[in-house]
Amino acid sequence: MAAYRLWWTTRCLLRLTFKETSLSRGVWCELFKAVRGHASMSAPWAAHGGLISHYDSLVCSGSLQEDDQQRAALLQLEQLNKVMTDYTNIPILLPQPKDCLHRQPTPELKNNTSKVNLCSPEEKMSNEKEGRDVDNIQKESPKPHPPHGYYIHGDVGTGKTMLMDLFYSFVENRRKRRVHFNAFMLDVHRRIHKLKQSLPKRRIGKMTMYDPIFPVAMEIAEETCLLCFDEFQVVDIADAVILKQLFEGLFKCGVVVVATSNRPPEELYKNGLQRTAFVPFIGVLKEHCHTVSLDTGIDYRTREMEAAGKLYYISSEPDAENAVNTLFEELAYRQNDVTRPRVLNMQGREVTMSRTCGTIADCTFQELCERPLGAGDYLEIARQFDTVIIRNVPHFRVGMKDQARRFTTLIDNFYDQKEASERLTLFTADEEVFAFQRTISRLTEMQTEQYWKSGDRSRT
Repeated sequence: MAAYRLWWTTRCLLRLTFKETSLSRGVWCELFKAVRGHASMSAPWAAHGGLISHYDSLVCSGSLQEDDQQRAALLQLEQLNKVMTDYTNIPILLPQPKDCLHRQPTPELKNNTSKVNLCSPEEKMSNEKEGRDVDNIQKESPKPHPPHGYYIHGDVGTGKTMLMDLFYSFVENRRKRRVHFNAFMLDVHRRIHKLKQSLPKRRIGKMTMYDPIFPVAMEIAEETCLLCFDEFQVVDIADAVILKQLFEGLFKCGVVVVATSNRPPEELYKNGLQRTAFVPFIGVLKEHCHTVSLDTGIDYRTREMEAAGKLYYISSEPDAENAVNTLFEELAYRQNDVTRPRVLNMQGREVTMSRTCGTIADCTFQELCERPLGAGDYLEIARQFDTVIIRNVPHFRVGMKDQARRFTTLIDNFYDQKEASERLTLFTADEEVFAFQRTISRLTEMQTEQYWKSGDRSRT
């Protein structure tokens, strides 16, 4: 990714320890960090020129390298920025069902409709009346058609996130939200669960079909008219099966989507379980978002930059373990706490961190990646700790797909809440290798002096 980083972001520090590997004969400790949060306000320079002029100034100052494909993409984003200044999707003039959320019965229930109650006659009449009232309002005050969004894809480090963040910072519309896609889907599932909990209990002898996905889409649309997703990727079947319905609801409610991804739309959820049920979502996405490809083949994260000093320890080095222990003790000395285990509550589950001190966590790879943890767990760890030491990271092999996926998810979430060293061939499995190239690129950037300075959370 290009050298530029948004100045208002805060970061999370991550220390990582490697075991014996073919790369370096055993890395003991690698030091990283993760970008946290994005301001909801426009950047201070937004009022002094457009996206292209600001991009040119960054190129002239040496913060960015000139890239024709990045410029072409920014020209398109600048047009959307102009539209978004005065755009709103409020009021959302769609009939919102009450207790009954319309949905057809499943095939298993079609032969037993006498016991299936999709809506009572009173509810049906009420909803039909509401629909007529809304139709009348829409005829009196039609809203402008929502603009198309953008889906920006390309190889790792080509500047996708940088372009989206520049666009986001210039959008002078307070009803905007920038979020990592993993975090967004976790929020969606929480909303669905909360809505299901609030629904009325089923009546004896009758089965009422509830569909919470569209109401959740409406709820999100009431909060924002622009969603910017970083790292749009689908790896979880629980996400895959609801995306079409969720995004159809968002688009119907006038939400504009700008997203970045390493994959073109056609390759999303490649080789995933029940992918045939996911494929219709690709058509929905392409209908409402222009596709932009960044395929320069340049990984700006691997450009020559000043290294940030000693960032990893080799297991074969003398006193490597003592060096990591000393590092933890020095960091812990600054904390107003004692070294102790700590229990984190994550969505009704308890996750124990065996060795912590204040905002410092000293973990093993087994503790973080060999337990059934997911994106939500890693996000919570990043929120609770600004420095994480990870010891004993192994040499990844084909039989370690689960651990590799968790490690990739960990880096993705730490990188964005920000992104070893050489190109690695750690294991051979199509989906995991593809995802791990992004991880390697991000870990490379984490070793630069600029990354460390821009991510110092103690300044905030």
